[in-house]
Amino acid sequence: MGSLNVNRHVSDAFYRYKMPRLIAKVEGKGNGIKTVIVNMIEVAKAIGRPPTYPTKYFGCELGAQTQFDFKHDRFIVNGSHEASKLQDLLDGFIRKFVLCPDCDNPETDLIVSAKKQTINVGCKACGHHGLLEYNHKLNTFILKNPPNLNPAAQGSSLTEGKRAKRSKKQNDSVNGDRSNSPNGDEEGDLIVQAPEKKPDHNEDDDWALDVSEEAVKTRRQGLTDGVKGLTITEDLEKSEKERVDIFYAKVKADRDAGTLNAKETVAEADRLEIKQKAPLILAELLFDEKIHVQIKKHRNLLLYFTHDDEKAQKYLLGGIEQVINLHKETLLPKTSPILKLFYDADILEEKVLLDWASKVRKKYVSAEVGQEIHKAAEPFIKWLKEAEEEEESDEDSEDDVEIEYNDRPNATTLKAQPAISKNNASKADVQDDSEDDVDIDAI
Repeated sequence: MGSLNVNRHVSDAFYRYKMPRLIAKVEGKGNGIKTVIVNMIEVAKAIGRPPTYPTKYFGCELGAQTQFDFKHDRFIVNGSHEASKLQDLLDGFIRKFVLCPDCDNPETDLIVSAKKQTINVGCKACGHHGLLEYNHKLNTFILKNPPNLNPAAQGSSLTEGKRAKRSKKQNDSVNGDRSNSPNGDEEGDLIVQAPEKKPDHNEDDDWALDVSEEAVKTRRQGLTDGVKGLTITEDLEKSEKERVDIFYAKVKADRDAGTLNAKETVAEADRLEIKQKAPLILAELLFDEKIHVQIKKHRNLLLYFTHDDEKAQKYLLGGIEQVINLHKETLLPKTSPILKLFYDADILEEKVLLDWASKVRKKYVSAEVGQEIHKAAEPFIKWLKEAEEEEESDEDSEDDVEIEYNDRPNATTLKAQPAISKNNASKADVQDDSEDDVDIDAI
């Protein structure tokens, strides 16, 4: 298998930081094809990071879903990927999340502050301590799942919960192994999660579990944030359309119950991995003929999805087209004011609006309706273009201004002013007053 330098830019044969070469195995066929990283545990130990971090990083870079099977130590990236390609991606992960920015040494730790939502890097070699320099999608995953969180340990506690009535002797042996283990929780967790023999028929009652909707909701609330983030749900195995339907049902239920919460809605979209498409569903569920009022009401929620995300804004425009089509008689004449409200609220950006106006698309509504909507939006688009041109002309005129500096002082002579007599002063006052008494009718 051979070993590699953790920092592959270092060609020194005696470089003491080594890691095993990645081994990838492709399994399945067709839509079910996936790549299993066989030795991810060993690689993660060598670079000093949880195995979930590089696996999730691969998923972010490849645009693929990832799966973590802690019971069998399987770390999976959906799709077929060569080991050499993953090895190159691992170099990027190491450069961003492992090497010290000062000394390029891999003896670093990630310090996560959940309260401040920050990730700091501390180097044991040179003493560097500072914020993580790179802004990557993985940062969100790290904030939700800090390095000190042991996902296997969380999983073991849930497993023990299912076997609550096991014999005391077996529980004591497991706890004893865990407490005596030199690595603390890690070995104990592996023991708890090891495959076990099937229970006898007389133990069937031990597996009884309340599966009512209320009980499931209660148990879900009891999970830690780390487990919620790492648990492999069946929902992610479903098609995108099915995941969109799940999100639609949740938002609709929350809207009807009056419990719609921005952070929970964003978290659900993140969990289902449909955050960019979510504005399309939100537009359908949150807007009707009173859209001018509802924009202000749901502004903060929409900003969570559309801020600095042009693709999400385009999906929102598609949803707005559908809403206008549903309430055509009322909303079609008001298309320009509606778009301006979204623009003024910073939900839709100028660039996205101009790009949308450049072409009629029939993705969300028919070509005829799309043509009508674009025609009704022409006054606003014209205003937007003129405003942009004025800004550009103002910038050009400012650039053309030349200022000449003269370091020579401007010498002026001071002359004595003649004294003004009281009579002259009073005349001057009278003249000033007469100038102020303007006849409005004469204007």
